[in-house]
Amino acid sequence: MPPLITIAIGVAVVLGACAEKKQAPTYEGGDLPPDVAGNTSPSATTAALNAAVAENLPLSDQQDFEDAKRGLIASDPELRVSTAEGTQIWNMPGYDFINGDVPVSVNPSLWRQERLNDIHGLFEVTNGVYQLRGYDLANMSLIEGKTGWIVVDPLTAKETGAKAMAFAREQLGERPVSAVIYTHSHVDHFGGVLGVISPEEVEERSVPIIAPEFFLEEATSENVIAGVAMARRSLFMFGPRLPRGERGHVGSGLGKEPAYGTFGLLPPSKIVTKTGTEMTIDGVNFIFQNAPGSEAPAELTFYLPDSKTFCGAEVVSHTMHNLYTLRGAKVRDAVKWSGYIDEVIEMFPDVEVYFGSHHWPIWGNDRVIDFLEKQRDTYKYINDQTLRLALHGATPREIAEELELPESLKASFANRGYYGTLKHNAKAVYQRYFGWYDGNPANLDPLPPAEAGAKYVELAGGAANLLEKAQAAYDKGEYRWVAEVVNHLVFADPNNQDARDLLAQTYDQLGYQAESGPWRDVYLTGAFELRHGGPTEGIDLAASMDMIKYAPLESFLTAMASRLNAPKAKGKDMIVNLIFTDLGETYVLELKNSVLRHYKRDPHPDANVSMKITHELYLKMLTGQAGLKDTLFSDDLDIDGSRLDLVSFFRLIDKPTGTFNIVTP
Repeated sequence: MPPLITIAIGVAVVLGACAEKKQAPTYEGGDLPPDVAGNTSPSATTAALNAAVAENLPLSDQQDFEDAKRGLIASDPELRVSTAEGTQIWNMPGYDFINGDVPVSVNPSLWRQERLNDIHGLFEVTNGVYQLRGYDLANMSLIEGKTGWIVVDPLTAKETGAKAMAFAREQLGERPVSAVIYTHSHVDHFGGVLGVISPEEVEERSVPIIAPEFFLEEATSENVIAGVAMARRSLFMFGPRLPRGERGHVGSGLGKEPAYGTFGLLPPSKIVTKTGTEMTIDGVNFIFQNAPGSEAPAELTFYLPDSKTFCGAEVVSHTMHNLYTLRGAKVRDAVKWSGYIDEVIEMFPDVEVYFGSHHWPIWGNDRVIDFLEKQRDTYKYINDQTLRLALHGATPREIAEELELPESLKASFANRGYYGTLKHNAKAVYQRYFGWYDGNPANLDPLPPAEAGAKYVELAGGAANLLEKAQAAYDKGEYRWVAEVVNHLVFADPNNQDARDLLAQTYDQLGYQAESGPWRDVYLTGAFELRHGGPTEGIDLAASMDMIKYAPLESFLTAMASRLNAPKAKGKDMIVNLIFTDLGETYVLELKNSVLRHYKRDPHPDANVSMKITHELYLKMLTGQAGLKDTLFSDDLDIDGSRLDLVSFFRLIDKPTGTFNIVTP
């Protein structure tokens, strides 16, 4: 996921100074002018391409729909969720338009996937195992123990977690939570835990919280250092600024969308460190697989041997997943990922039921094994064939254009690129082995986009001439070429309205054709921002307070160093002691050579200033709940040395808001 799901955008804008308490705007369909999602109708080229998709896929196959509806106990046709302040963060009826016939403006394969993702409610997977689907981007699963519910993956937000749990208790009866399992370190699988159980209840009843090795470190720090850029890019990947509709956001392929509510975390009390770990949890037998470095840096799957039921977490899903996620993240290891799936087949050959952290279950040994084998071989194929072509000298773009899955793999809907895609996964494999440079000297030190754009416009004979040729290419349906050419003009002259309009129309068509939910959202959000501009407000960090309080302090200090404005710091030497009075920890910050370093050690005797602060007040500063200047001059802070020096130090730290331009310079 999300990694959001990486979605943990609340952790994103940290340190250096206080972030403003602002929330990136989201929109509901119907609230905006009619051209928001793109005032361009699907072209004849788009219509023909989408029609060809429909002709070449067995879209009439109902097996997935039967599986997605199987075991339905109840559903809520008016499923909406709001925060305590009344902000709506979840609206399943907003996707009711997907129940209609496939429109020309949506790839028929993606439309099918999102119809499946629209099937929501409480489902019985097998005896004693239930799922709540459609309450968030991910699923919440419930396993019936002797005394209560073992909750697996309590969703993204406190609000959606509470809504799902309440619905389950309404249908299945009142039972306490007897354990919580986090399958991995992406926020859509743990951020809603405080809606399921309180810290007081966990402590009072000694409720176990089970997670994979290194979960806490990865869950709290993944997005801290690079999170500002990830958060901004996630607006393209998940399309929260787009209205929901036939020309807007239809879903992410992995689910509908993340729930941008209140994120929380309860630290794990039991850690799975090795594959084959057996536990009996509230009377239920589990066998765990530790799968670090697969879809997430910290991830586990598990098997219920008594019912022959396998939970694949997000190691397997009904889509090709991301080896590289478009919001930006470290490239994942396709060989290791494939190996974990192979290990599952070897360990649990008698499996009868599969369920996962996203999508719907599968029943029957033959079908489950076939599903696992094809997922396994898809990731290995992408790795091996990308390398094979690279060894013959092919570049990332050439490989992405040439690579094609064999019929035995691409015929499976579960291997299609609804979330990850073959093209950007192939580039990810290349990047993992060879990095960003493709070996061509022309690509070693290219001009920056605005300067290159001006040269291309000049070469084309001026803006008018470039636009005339680009329009002719657009009329012929050459949208990828038009995007490349007109993008140069927009970066050379962002005020050229004709160029912006043509590029937006081009992105519309590319979005309408995309089989991948994220690709569709990326293109349509690009069109949206060309027409309406980028966001003007950043992220509200206060919504993540219950999560970031568990983040290692070292992560924040590393993030602070990456925000040091080196030109402003030129020639400045400074030592700051940061003393956490309630934690008994001290960090020495040393500024020298325009580089900021930190050390966990005793206070430096020659420090310019020492700052004694509580962990809680420090976090309030980071999340904007306490103003920097007011805090530094308040009685709640003990300063030994010059407060002005401390203010001067913090002024050297950039305050990125995550509102930078992407489709314009």
